[in-house]
Amino acid sequence: MNLDFASVWEMISDIVPENNALICGDEIVSWKDYDDRSSKIASALSNAGLKANSKAGLYLNNSNEYLIGQNAIFKIGGVPINVNYRYVAEELIYLLDNSDSEAVFYHACYSSRIKEIADSLPNIKAWIEVADGTESHFPDALKYEDLLENSSPMERIHRDPETVYMLYTGGTTGMPKGVMYKQGEFLVFLFRTLKAMGYDVPEDINNLEEQIHDFKKNDTFIKSLIGCPLMHGTGMWLGAFLPLLLGGTAITSRNLGFDADQLWTQVENTQTSNIVIVGDAFAKPMLDALDRAVDQGKPYDLSTVKIIISSGVMWSEEVKNGLLKHHDMQLMDTMGSTEGGMGSSVSTRDNPPKTAKFSLNPGVIVIADDGEILQPGSEKIGLIGTSGLVPVGYYKDEKKSAETFKEVNGVRYSFPGDYAKLEDDGTITLLGRGSNCINSAGEKIYPEEVEEAIKRNEEVFDCLVVGVDDPKFGQKVIAVVSLETNKDISEDELVNSTRNYIAGYKLPKKVIFVDEVQRAPNGKANYKWAKNVANEATA
Repeated sequence: MNLDFASVWEMISDIVPENNALICGDEIVSWKDYDDRSSKIASALSNAGLKANSKAGLYLNNSNEYLIGQNAIFKIGGVPINVNYRYVAEELIYLLDNSDSEAVFYHACYSSRIKEIADSLPNIKAWIEVADGTESHFPDALKYEDLLENSSPMERIHRDPETVYMLYTGGTTGMPKGVMYKQGEFLVFLFRTLKAMGYDVPEDINNLEEQIHDFKKNDTFIKSLIGCPLMHGTGMWLGAFLPLLLGGTAITSRNLGFDADQLWTQVENTQTSNIVIVGDAFAKPMLDALDRAVDQGKPYDLSTVKIIISSGVMWSEEVKNGLLKHHDMQLMDTMGSTEGGMGSSVSTRDNPPKTAKFSLNPGVIVIADDGEILQPGSEKIGLIGTSGLVPVGYYKDEKKSAETFKEVNGVRYSFPGDYAKLEDDGTITLLGRGSNCINSAGEKIYPEEVEEAIKRNEEVFDCLVVGVDDPKFGQKVIAVVSLETNKDISEDELVNSTRNYIAGYKLPKKVIFVDEVQRAPNGKANYKWAKNVANEATA
């Protein structure tokens, strides 16, 4: 079997053509149509001049079109680029230019922003607009529906398993970085992940075709409801790739805001087996919705749910216990990043949850700043390093690649920057990013980027940005700001002005004005001081 995404899905579509591959709201796409539509869009990309290794951006909300567009890019041997739909113009220009994108899929609701940035991106050969019921403001776009109607399916081709698969993630300086994998190796990694999760899959991915026939005979396909955005690794890898790799169904909603009651209604309507979320920002409203439904005498039917998977932020013990009271299922809390998986924690009614305690994945080490590889029970803390599937590197960033992906005792590891303590029993307690990364509702927000955006306001002299604990989002962004002499600006004015430079979710929830922002004599930020100021002001 050829080890690339498009070839695997072509094989599956031949075996189970009438099964559901994609569901978004009321729209259901069979495996046959998933393959056919992807092939037509692939032809359109080829006609626009894209070829093997060409990059194409997916500036889309959760939808069937997102997954069809991605598959179309895979079919030509290209590289899909995930685009955060919250980005403003400057961020979009940077990402699409840095990734060398040659085409962009976008929902019509973003057409005004596309019109704003198009002249700054002369290398884009095709802007492909997906209708969403809103008015279009960019007349130069190709219409997705027209391409489906007027394009012939692309013939199937042999693809190189060494072709890069890339996911953009925030870097320690706040600028997005493309984390590169080889497609063939990444597929094997996903297959091993399924096996580690307890799914009945063969030892060798090359025997997958036989397994799909078994699933067809026993009707045991995964139905995965993706509560979080497809533009992030959690939603795409755990929510979409895992079920689709086994011939299952990826289920999404078109709503941008998270609606817990809608999620549970979808669970009932689609008989969902898996739910994928990002920590308490999703799990808390899900629990509240379940509690309300019970109080109203109309509990949701959770009988088909086997597992809820979370990754990216802490998922608290209290919320896990509340969910387990409603239904006996597995709650899988995975710890990792785009650069590598580190550990997991599985809770059930028989195995009560513990917050921040994870069992190490095979091939994971914890290494202190002095180079010591830590053993269970060590009093030191250290950086987590993962081996196994280690990225090729960051796209067009050799310096950062060398810092993050390096050898220890002859083995190549990924060190994304997460610190942890290795407990006596071999589990790890996650302490967080050494880079002061703020994790708010699953979004990684880097202080340096927010600080630079705030300091673009002429009234601001200096600024430090920190995260403080927040019951809803995990953390919230707080800015500690000093102003230029004889200058003045209100909190609301500063936040609104900064909105021109960064996405809304990165903006500070509170601005604290001080006479002087404290720094070390060498100019380095005193984040400990800033955190104390922020905590006192928000207590």
